[in-house]
Amino acid sequence: MRRRAAREIVVQSLYQLEMNEASTLMDAIQTVLDSADESDGNNPYFNMDVNYVTGILNGVIQRKDQIDQILTRYLKSWKVDRLSKVDHQILRLAVYEMLFVSDVPEKVAVNEAIELAKHFGTDESGKFVNGVLGKMLKEFEA
Repeated sequence: MRRRAAREIVVQSLYQLEMNEASTLMDAIQTVLDSADESDGNNPYFNMDVNYVTGILNGVIQRKDQIDQILTRYLKSWKVDRLSKVDHQILRLAVYEMLFVSDVPEKVAVNEAIELAKHFGTDESGKFVNGVLGKMLKEFEA
């Protein structure tokens, strides 16, 4: 399974959990998988690595408060609770990968988050996510 597909599942599952549309991790993942279009046989989630996806999901959820505190430092004129639910989940995943996943380079986490924001968010989401994570990245590189 490609990591991009895993990230898509993670973001959608985090959203399901945040909106209380799913009560457990596995319920959230199953909801995402059930909604995937399997009609053309090219479902990118077909060979999902459950352990990888649940590991990332668990990590983000366990560190959610810590991640939100970090995000607060980089949000100019924004509060975490005012973020769109989709952008918030994407930012949480990216910060988790940047800080806690050793085999994902920070720039890759940022680029993947921007692509996820363009795919799942609004027209402005990609720019917004880039701005927030770009500030973090500059601090890391300093």
